[in-house]
Amino acid sequence: MSLYQEHVLPRIINVLCGVKLSQPLRAEACSGLSGRVLEIGFGSGLNVPHYPTDVTRVDAIEPSDVAWHLARDRVEESPVEIERTGRDAQQLPFADATFDSALSTWTMCTIPDAALALAEVRRVLKPGGTLHFLEHGKAPDEGVRRWQERLEPLQIRMAGGCHLTRQIPDLVESAGLQIESLDAFYQEQAPKPLAALTVGVATTPT
Repeated sequence: MSLYQEHVLPRIINVLCGVKLSQPLRAEACSGLSGRVLEIGFGSGLNVPHYPTDVTRVDAIEPSDVAWHLARDRVEESPVEIERTGRDAQQLPFADATFDSALSTWTMCTIPDAALALAEVRRVLKPGGTLHFLEHGKAPDEGVRRWQERLEPLQIRMAGGCHLTRQIPDLVESAGLQIESLDAFYQEQAPKPLAALTVGVATTPT
């Protein structure tokens, strides 16, 4: 991993993904989380202020040591117990049916094998457990999609493997999760190729 990827990029993401505009979206994604929660792509802990009071513990999956260091104050100040218990969402170190809920925000775009990670999330969720997600992906408009295809190679190199054209709802459903709610829209005040968002909740079979 390059110096840029390991040390610089996590700090850039901490700033860009922590903007005020994203806070209502994070709050929406976290709404309804309860019990023991798995958060993949924990990053610098930007979701921590939005955890509902029904959350009893969060197991954080985060590959970046720098991002975890940046999260220190948020973790220490949280009333919720938070522990970094893994680095790779594609290989989760938990038994089946461990978690009540899972959370993923702006994460599925960068995981090398997002389908495998989602299959792992389904495995470790209890029957009827919920996956809450806030992700960017393939735009609904053809003109925007063409720009995404042009920009994606550069985006992958500059943004830690971030893809612009992943079909997030399709990936979620292909993992055997049933989408219960879904809202698709362009984030305000952001370039459309980077701002085609989906926020939703999916459940595991009971």
